[in-house]
Amino acid sequence: MILSLKPPYHISTKTLALVAEIAEKSGAVKIIHKAGLEPRLRRKNQVRTIQASLEIEGNSLSEAQVTAILDGRRVAGPAKDILEVQNANAAYSILNELDPYSQEDFLKAHEKLMFGLTERPGAFRTGSVGITKGSQLTHVAPAGTMVHGLMRGLFDYLSREDEIPLIKSCVFHYELEFIHPFADGNGRMGRLWQTAILSKHNMIFAAVPVESLIRERQQAYYDALGQSDKQGQPTPFIEFMLSVISQSLDEFLHMRPQTADSSARMGTFLKEQGRDLFSRKDYLRFYPNLGPATASRDLKQATAQGVLDKLGDKRTTQYRSA
Repeated sequence: MILSLKPPYHISTKTLALVAEIAEKSGAVKIIHKAGLEPRLRRKNQVRTIQASLEIEGNSLSEAQVTAILDGRRVAGPAKDILEVQNANAAYSILNELDPYSQEDFLKAHEKLMFGLTERPGAFRTGSVGITKGSQLTHVAPAGTMVHGLMRGLFDYLSREDEIPLIKSCVFHYELEFIHPFADGNGRMGRLWQTAILSKHNMIFAAVPVESLIRERQQAYYDALGQSDKQGQPTPFIEFMLSVISQSLDEFLHMRPQTADSSARMGTFLKEQGRDLFSRKDYLRFYPNLGPATASRDLKQATAQGVLDKLGDKRTTQYRSA
């Protein structure tokens, strides 16, 4: 049985405003990066995407460790966490080769993402499943006998040309989490496939690290899913995800090529300061006449460009040459 009805949702005023906002910002990103993304920046964003999406699922590895794994270096960490990173890299690396409207490609992506992590990678579940938080059951997914029909219906909706791609990507993400078609890997597949849909619509989304902002707003992400479940339609989740995409583009707009002054300062510092690890205080000591805000901007830009690796958080933050 194919359930091909359009998922129930309404396009709110907020939704339309966010769609317009995203269109304007994505146009600005295209202008700034008209020659294409620098390879180091593209690589850095893929690392951020993989690390963030897996951290949401409990993976313990840092960006620096993920970078080391993708570089083929040995990393001390749980074998399962390392395999998750390797699998995610394999899946994200072929994203531009996959058709986001193809259920066959969707299952192929799940097989790569969950290889060695679940009994039947690349196959829909046949049994029942519920989602718990602690000891509380928060969601009972449709019966296993309904999964094939529901997913065929969802892909039928996805192929409709009269729907706005940005909204379709959010609806698909929500409906995937509601149906929960796999025994494991549903969350990371939802985020991966929304990126696939967005990238089909506009290639800049292949490099925009939306997942890192979802991680930063992880509780709000779950709250939006829960609100949509309660309302029986995904409008709260659509609005949340569009706001995340818009915010991701804001961040991406600041990943423009460094100014000559900033680039020269950072180049001189890295050449002469002689430290493997350094902090913002070390950078300010080297440039005593530089303001704290400018120093922070230099470090942020250099990190975004892939010149530096950032380690730690807040007061413990340190940097090193990438």
